[in-house]
Parts: sequence; structure tokens; C-alpha cells
Amino acid sequence: MRFVEIKTEEQQAILSIHRTRDLAVRQRTQLANMIRSLLREFGHILPIGIEAVTAFAKRHLDGDQPDMPEIANGMLGIQCYQLIGLNERIDGYSKMIKQHALLNADARRLMRMPGIGPITASAIVATIGDAKQFRTGRDLAAWLGLTPLNKSSGGKKRLGKITKQGDRYIRKLLVVGMTSRAVMAKRSPEKVDLWTAKIIVDKPFRLATTAMANKAARAIWAMLTKKQEYRQPAF
Repeated sequence: MRFVEIKTEEQQAILSIHRTRDLAVRQRTQLANMIRSLLREFGHILPIGIEAVTAFAKRHLDGDQPDMPEIANGMLGIQCYQLIGLNERIDGYSKMIKQHALLNADARRLMRMPGIGPITASAIVATIGDAKQFRTGRDLAAWLGLTPLNKSSGGKKRLGKITKQGDRYIRKLLVVGMTSRAVMAKRSPEKVDLWTAKIIVDKPFRLATTAMANKAARAIWAMLTKKQEYRQPAF
């Protein structure tokens, strides 16, 4: 059994911002779905995306209300007000996290990797601490649940889905970041490295983004333990 280091008070303090922000994001998603469902009951359909719901909430609070009974419009107004408030709080938490990332040398180094922003970099530094507690980059990837299950038997090597064990929050951030990177690669393949371009072509999109997150975790380990700058993966 391998034990990980106990987090410092500073790490816990930074992670408290991340947990609070993550809760607010989940509450915003629930509230946005509630607004959509209430509008749908009266035949009003909103475009996909939180931006569309936010834009509607602002219009509603400005007096541009849909053709609905007064009671329903009143309830909708309360939800729109709550959504705008959640957006402001999330923006505030994001600014606090970005400030921490800019003040931390390791976080600044990680942000030079494509697909890694201030929130992901800050969460990784605050959660992992000293990356040397992991023997290899694969150990870190396994701790994040990004390595495939080994189903080999009878001399035949078979790898299954990723384990999804370990820190769910960082795993989600890495996959989302690599998804954004993959989308950019599809739109502008000339701007990405050859390894990323090839894996997106050779594998299904979701499988490719997970593989990219796995490789990113290994690169993060090398950058944190050896204090190296980001280098594009070899072909």
C-alpha cells in the first residue's frame, strides 16, 4: 500500500476555493436546466449552452418576458435572478484561483501546456503537492484514474476502459481541457503537434481526448518533478 503526503493548510485553503466554485457550477447547471424545462412547458425553446440561458435571464430581468402566466413568469424571474448571482460568484472564485495560479511557479509552468488553464493548473498544484511522491508519470496517471484496466489473460494483452479511480475533479478538468485542445486541432490541424493530430485521426474522439489526458498527466509529472518546461510530444 502506497501512502500520499498529507496536504498543507495552504493546499487545503486553495482547494476550498475549488470545491466552492465546483459546487456553484453544479448548482448553475441545475438551475439552467430548471429554467429550460419551465420554458419548454409553455412552448419556449432555448439554444444549447449556458450562455443562451444567461442571455435569456438578463433579458427577462430587463422586462423582456415570454408569453406565460404571471405566476410562472414570477417563478422564472426568481430563477433568473439566482442564475445571474451564481454567474457573478463563479467569476469571483475563478479570479481568486487565477491569482493563485499566477503567483505559483509550478502552476505558471503547467499553464504553458496546451489545454491547461489557471483552474486546472491551480487544482493540480494544490492537490498533488510534491509530485516526487509518485515514482513515475504512469503512477500519477493511475492515481487520477486515467490508465486502462488490464484484462490480459492467456498471454494475450487486453486493455479495457480507464479505471476512473482517484481524484475525479482533476481527471474531469484534464479531460475537458484536452477536449478543448482536440476541438482546436480539428479546426486548425496545422497548429497542433503531430502526435495530437494523429491520435485524433486514428481513434474515436472521446477515446482520443482520454488518451490525451493520460499523456498530459505524465507530462505534468515530468514538469513538476524535473522543473522542466513543456515540450511537445514526439510523433
